[in-house]
Amino acid sequence: MNRSTFIFALLFFLSGNFLSQDKMLDSLKLALKNATHDTTRCNILSELAETAPDGEWEKYNEQLKQLAEKNIASASGTAQKNFYLTHLAASLNNIGFIKDAAGDFKGALEYYNNCLKILEKINLPNGQAADKAGIADAFYNIGGLYLSQGKLAEATEYYFKSLKLKKELGDEKGTSGLLNNIAVIFLEQGDIAKALDFNSQSLQIKEKIRDEDGIAYSLNNIGLIYARQGDLSKALEYYNKSLEIRKKTGDKGGVANCLLNIGFVYSNRSDFTNAQNYYSKCLQINKEMGDNHGIADALNNLGYVNEKKGNTIKAIECYSESLTIREKIADNIGVAASLNNLGGVYLNKNKISKALECCNKALSLSTQMGFPEHIRNAANHLAVIYKKQNNFKSALTMFELYVTMRDSISNQETKKASVKTQLKYEYEKKSAADSVKNAEAKKVKDAQLQAQSASLKQEKTQRYALYGGLVLVAGFLIFVINRFRITNKQKKIIEEQKIVVDDAFEKLYEKNKEVLDSIYYARRIQRALITSEKYIERVLLKLNN
Repeated sequence: MNRSTFIFALLFFLSGNFLSQDKMLDSLKLALKNATHDTTRCNILSELAETAPDGEWEKYNEQLKQLAEKNIASASGTAQKNFYLTHLAASLNNIGFIKDAAGDFKGALEYYNNCLKILEKINLPNGQAADKAGIADAFYNIGGLYLSQGKLAEATEYYFKSLKLKKELGDEKGTSGLLNNIAVIFLEQGDIAKALDFNSQSLQIKEKIRDEDGIAYSLNNIGLIYARQGDLSKALEYYNKSLEIRKKTGDKGGVANCLLNIGFVYSNRSDFTNAQNYYSKCLQINKEMGDNHGIADALNNLGYVNEKKGNTIKAIECYSESLTIREKIADNIGVAASLNNLGGVYLNKNKISKALECCNKALSLSTQMGFPEHIRNAANHLAVIYKKQNNFKSALTMFELYVTMRDSISNQETKKASVKTQLKYEYEKKSAADSVKNAEAKKVKDAQLQAQSASLKQEKTQRYALYGGLVLVAGFLIFVINRFRITNKQKKIIEEQKIVVDDAFEKLYEKNKEVLDSIYYARRIQRALITSEKYIERVLLKLNN
């Protein structure tokens, strides 16, 4: 759970590179010192409340709260008022986080609800919430608070409210986280099929967005589901996958959680040496981080290992220390577990009154929360206790309750349903990969078909062009041959006409010749009958003389 999800992003650059964390904090502090406007101060304080280390960020958050409260009443317009209301809501959310970490359930719930009330009052002109993301996170924080108290109905209600808004906002990371938490609720209620289904949905989203921390969390949860069903090999496989990622990302809390779960597997295999080793490493990391939840869990499990190794004094010491921490932080789920464990140790030591007291408290608390596993454990102890007290009626009632809870958790149908869901996820994952592969193959095939189609089309066009050319050539040849025939025919006609003309000309020539000859002949005769001109001339000359 983050201190605040209402972050004003301030980026500082130095010589073209992002500043280191220390330099960024120094830059923010210097900027705060030199800021002249309250709006700027609010933005810087909000960032400092988010990035400053523990023990320091709290004072910046208090300054943010006071500054926002001071300016809300004097804000000049709706936009400015909404600005300060948003920062006030952020500071209240952060205080809720502080209360939650300290185990103050009532105080944390009060601040989270006050944060939510402010955000729900900030509306845009179109009636939409000004900060949907902030409201979604407030729902998430309240849901987590109820879950830690074992109030599953309330936790589910707020988680689904937050889930709806996260989906509307397209917040895939937030959606995957909520699906994980809802899966935890179903797991605690003994609904293994739904738990695995929601967790698988979450894992698919995390793999899609490559959220390594989220993937590690989902893998760990799947391991937990298999462990609840008794499939310890499969559980260990998923825990180790999760541990590897968390070591790589430097998630100390995640590493501690994986170590705790791996220790649980070895404990269930009766390998108590390895179990104690993993639990001790887990306890050390949690103490370094000051994580009370983690410390209580590690102590509780170390108590179980010591109990199984026959060191009942150390077991009672660990269980009691774990119970004290869990009561302090109001971890009702953990309280029920510690009470059951103490009751079991007292029962084995034949301290019946102490055993009865612890187990009755555990049963009452588990029944209120609706946790089948803890009800089963308490009922199992109480059946033995009542039998030792010769209270056979109560012993039978408790035994029947034990059987009912046992069957509701691990019956064969539930196991089949969960395996079916897991296979469905693996199948969908493989199908998705195959779909990508097939899509790529289809693209290649389509490209080949297009190329082949284009080639065939080109060949077809070329073939048609060839056929067209041949037709044209054939047509031209026919035309040429036809013209040749016509020319030959015309030539023949001309030759025949020439012969006729030549014959006619020959006949005409001969006829003309005959006429000319007749003319020439008549001319000679005429000339012979007419006196010549010279003769006449001589006669005339003589007469003149």
